[in-house]
Amino acid sequence: QVQLVESGGGLVQAGGSLRLTCAASRMSVTTSTMTWYRQAPGKQRELVARITSSGSKVYADSDSVKDRFTISRDNAKNTVYLQMTELRPEDTANYLCNSNDLRGRIYWGQGTQVTVSS
Repeated sequence: QVQLVESGGGLVQAGGSLRLTCAASRMSVTTSTMTWYRQAPGKQRELVARITSSGSKVYADSDSVKDRFTISRDNAKNTVYLQMTELRPEDTANYLCNSNDLRGRIYWGQGTQVTVSS
């Protein structure tokens, strides 16, 4: 059974940093498109960052995210990361890892909560 397990969330003060981890099992992050989404209470889920099998990266169409967040992948560990810096209260959300493999199968993790206090 494919599993995506997120970790690394928590409570942080504004201006702080967190690194989220998405550990995959029974699937390859190398050959899949891996995406971080986030969903805040009462808001729609939104794409934060994506890395494709070729290594191309896409970030939310938001200057603030592009400048502060970095998605990366460790093929040996079969893990995807989201490094977040200069966190703001508006970054508070549940962050979810998503995969889309070569056959178009889509999987989701349970998410990790990020709370940024002002």
